[in-house]
Amino acid sequence: MNVHSLELQRRSGPALSAAAAERDSRRGLTGPPDSIGQPDNWREIVNKKLHFPPELIPAIQEGNMAWVDSLLSLGDGIIRQLDESEDRLWREALNLSIRLGSEDIMTSLLLGVKFDFRQIHEALLVAVDTNQPRFVKHLLDRLDQEKGNKMDVRSFSMAIFDHSIDDSQFAPGVTPLTLACQKDLYEIVTMLTQRGHDIPLPHAISCTCLECRNGRQYDLLKFSLSRINTYRGIASRAYLSITSEDAMLSAFHLSRELRKLSKKEPEFKPQYLALEQLCQEFAVELLGMCRNQSEVSTILNGAEDDSEDEELDEQTFEEGIPNLARLRLAVNYNQKQFVTHPICQQVLSSIWCGSLSGWKGSRTAWKLLVSLGIFITMPFLCLVYWIAPKSKLGKLLKVPVIKFLLHSASYMWFLITLLTESIFMEIYRSDFASRKQNILHNSLHMIWVAGFFWFECKEVWLEGLKSYFLDLWNILDMMVLSMYLASFTLRILIMLKGYFLCEDSSTQELCDYFTNTVREDWKQEDPQLIAETLFAVTSMLSFTRLAYILPAHESLGTLQISMGRMIDDMMRFMFILMIIGTAFLCGINNIYVPYVVSPHLGRLNETFNFLFWTMFGMANQEYVDMPDYVLAEFVGRIFYGIFTLLIVIVLLNMLIAMISNSFQRIEDDADVEWKFARSKLYLSYFREGLTMPVPFNIIPSPKALFYILRSICQKICCCCNKKAPEYPPIASLSGNTLNSSGGQGEGRVPYRLQVTKALVHRYIEAARREFEESKRKDVGNRITELNKVVGRLHTEMQEFHQKLQWQRKSEPDQANILGKYILGAKNNFRDFDKNEAMGCENTGLPIGTHPAEEEEDDEKEGEIKAGGIVSEEREEPESEGPVEPVPGEETTFETASTPDV
Repeated sequence: MNVHSLELQRRSGPALSAAAAERDSRRGLTGPPDSIGQPDNWREIVNKKLHFPPELIPAIQEGNMAWVDSLLSLGDGIIRQLDESEDRLWREALNLSIRLGSEDIMTSLLLGVKFDFRQIHEALLVAVDTNQPRFVKHLLDRLDQEKGNKMDVRSFSMAIFDHSIDDSQFAPGVTPLTLACQKDLYEIVTMLTQRGHDIPLPHAISCTCLECRNGRQYDLLKFSLSRINTYRGIASRAYLSITSEDAMLSAFHLSRELRKLSKKEPEFKPQYLALEQLCQEFAVELLGMCRNQSEVSTILNGAEDDSEDEELDEQTFEEGIPNLARLRLAVNYNQKQFVTHPICQQVLSSIWCGSLSGWKGSRTAWKLLVSLGIFITMPFLCLVYWIAPKSKLGKLLKVPVIKFLLHSASYMWFLITLLTESIFMEIYRSDFASRKQNILHNSLHMIWVAGFFWFECKEVWLEGLKSYFLDLWNILDMMVLSMYLASFTLRILIMLKGYFLCEDSSTQELCDYFTNTVREDWKQEDPQLIAETLFAVTSMLSFTRLAYILPAHESLGTLQISMGRMIDDMMRFMFILMIIGTAFLCGINNIYVPYVVSPHLGRLNETFNFLFWTMFGMANQEYVDMPDYVLAEFVGRIFYGIFTLLIVIVLLNMLIAMISNSFQRIEDDADVEWKFARSKLYLSYFREGLTMPVPFNIIPSPKALFYILRSICQKICCCCNKKAPEYPPIASLSGNTLNSSGGQGEGRVPYRLQVTKALVHRYIEAARREFEESKRKDVGNRITELNKVVGRLHTEMQEFHQKLQWQRKSEPDQANILGKYILGAKNNFRDFDKNEAMGCENTGLPIGTHPAEEEEDDEKEGEIKAGGIVSEEREEPESEGPVEPVPGEETTFETASTPDV
């Protein structure tokens, strides 16, 4: 034996030498040991790739560690290279050891076989998928050794460009961190993030960078699936909880981004909307972790980290009312579940009622009576507030609910003024039909218009232009005020133009036109005609604007929301109707254009009127008849019939179905929709200022002058700087989040972040408890039936044991015999299935019998029949009914014991 063989035996030992000999015999290496240990053969073994042994999978399944070691040839201490053609087999072997929980076998595989990055990556995914943190840690340690490789072991981004993992059970782009996040495995996510793993945010859909271009050109499907899987990991509760400093704010932003992506990438719209819903639910669950009012106020008011939040934070509310920046951000982001959460609604309701604690629970009749009193005494209340805003009555008027009633009363007076002007126009109809109308008869409403204009200017100043245009009601107000001002300006323009033209003798004709001409002689573009049209439209829209206050009531608010959705459906329906109507308008009109005999068709406007009123069944069908021209009449009737069929039967019924569907959706989620709309109404009356209703707000008040002087003094003196309030630390938060001194210096974590971290900590603990409980219930359901059967058997055995003890006192010998038999029966009961099968095969007897029944010894007869009892008890686990003793066998037992007594 040469030097190499002696060195191998010295390092390996006798046992390993035997394992090597067994390995060589399995591989077919025969011959003397000296020939195997030659240097040339040794180099051949080292350089040769290790082929996959077929016995490895059964050895892993049986958990035979020695067999696995012998197959892997660990005795020589050489790390074997893998054969690329058997790559999937080696992966399955490593993955199987992880799934079975065999850490020793996995360690042997990793030590004895040189797995590359892709194989360890898939094994790590399997460990994460089976929720085994110890295996994850072991594989991460192995990945740390791959840092010198070209591939980034933390991002795994190059896995998209690898064809060799197409047969993997995991989708493209799934990394260990994304998989752990999708399964909400908090322990593994924490472990991976501490190791530096991260989920980079995907690029924009329209991104044209080199990485995105290569991904699309290489495999578009893989690129899209990788993007979806990445967002699944980012939108998970575990990732948002562990990696985000402000998890709630991150959930808001991600929810908004996913909603936008669902519109930009409609192919994966259901997936994006599901993730968006998941983010909303996570924010709601975090809010539900609050335990006191201080935490709720901190969460709903804090806004230090987001620019849009800071803009909302600068908007001040009335004195004593928090700014609710986070809640207003949720409203802007359309987070309906968060806004309608009972905690948010309780905060809004308490602020809405203010010092009027009895308003919330009062009856509707009392609320209507108070509203009527405010409507009648509105001028007096405004006068008191204008003189003494800090008085008791002035402070009462600043309560949001009273402010709402005050502004609603002012708007009702405005509508009454419009109705009064309409009555005056009817009384002085002859004057309004000519140029001699009195501008005072229909211009009283302009006082309210001026007040509304100043109110909107102050609202833009307080909220900002961006927030102002986010509300569609503000856009409607801007349009209505513009038309009011345009109508009034045109009427003033007519009066001034007539006055100045009459002063000049050279323009006498124009003077007569603007002063004495009757309406029949006016031009179509006459300013007064335009002014009257604008006034009519604005009057209609002003009454429609009254729907703004409907969300204050539950039933009316739900109907108002349903009507808004129906109008949206009608706008979409009008687009289809316009296409079909235009097609038939051109077709029917072109048929009747050459025929002058048709007085109603052949002109575009007449044809349009005919088709329009046909939709409502108010047109005369004889218009399409032309007896002298049979072909044109036939085609015209065909077109008219098809038009009636499509419009009246198909499209109008489709519109009814769309409206019914929208109404049903609102009704199914009426509580959430109404509370969200009511919350927006509440927030609009929390703002500072705007207490004085229209039109009294156009009168400068002493309070406004005082505020102007105070702001000038503050800018000059730079005093009265507000200090941020200090709050006590959160007791449930770990001490490492605060500075070592625990003081209030710069190193201290803000109170809002303390509350956020405390909520996340509580949420993670609750999720872990829920996971353990579900796991326990799942295992418990599997063994419940077995426990019941074992419990019944245990009860029967206890009863039988008590009988034996009673018999032992009277018959020591027979009790000793029965005791021995029961002990043997218990031992046999442990392997009941095997013994039963073996007994049936060997003896050919049915289950439950004993060969000893053929014996004739009278002394053994009671023992054999007692064995029948045990046999019946052995068969009990197969039945679902309760265990009942066999009457005949109990009688036999008692009969056997009677003579000795």
